[in-house]
Amino acid sequence: LGDKIVFTSMRSGDLELYTCDLNGDNVVQVTNQLGYDGGAFFSNNGEKLIFRASRPKTEDEIKNYKQLLSEGLVQPTEMELYICDVDGGNLQQITSLGGANWAPFFYPSDEKVIFSSNHKSKSGFPFNLFMIDIDGKNLEQITYDTMFDAFPVFSNDGKKLVFSSNRNNGGTRSTNLFISDWVE
Repeated sequence: LGDKIVFTSMRSGDLELYTCDLNGDNVVQVTNQLGYDGGAFFSNNGEKLIFRASRPKTEDEIKNYKQLLSEGLVQPTEMELYICDVDGGNLQQITSLGGANWAPFFYPSDEKVIFSSNHKSKSGFPFNLFMIDIDGKNLEQITYDTMFDAFPVFSNDGKKLVFSSNRNNGGTRSTNLFISDWVE
C-alpha cells in the first residue's frame, strides 16, 4: 500500500484515469470510456478506486464534450460516482442521482463512500455531504448546509471527519475546514 499514484490525464485524447509507481514508472491506463474521469482515491486496502465521471451519451452531449475538450475545458455539471478495481476491472456506477456527485472518499472499512452532491438542489447549490454503500445502496444525507460542503476525508481510524465548507464565513466566498467527531 502507498506505492502507487492515481491521476487523470488526456494522453489518450480523452480524460482518463491512470496509475503509476511513486517515481512515475509503470503508467497503466485504468479507464477507457468517453467522458471525464477524475478525482480518484484509492480504497484503504489499495484494491479499489472511487472517482467521479461524466458520460456523454447523446450525439449533442458527445459533440459538446469533444468541443470543450479540444479547448482544454470540461463542463462537470453532471457527474456520477464509479468504483473499480485498481486495474480498471469490475467497473460499476454507484450513483444515479443527477447533478454533480463528486469528491468521493472511502470510509476506513472500504464498505462505504462519503461524497459531495447537489442532486437535491434546484439551482446548483447547496452542496451537501452524503454517504452510500459501495454497491450503491443506503444513501444517507450527512450535512444540511445551505451553500457548500465538500472534500470530505476520514481519519484512518474513522473517528474524525474533515471537510471544507462555506458555512460561518460572514457572507463571503471563503471556504474553511471543519473537523467533526464521527459516530456510527
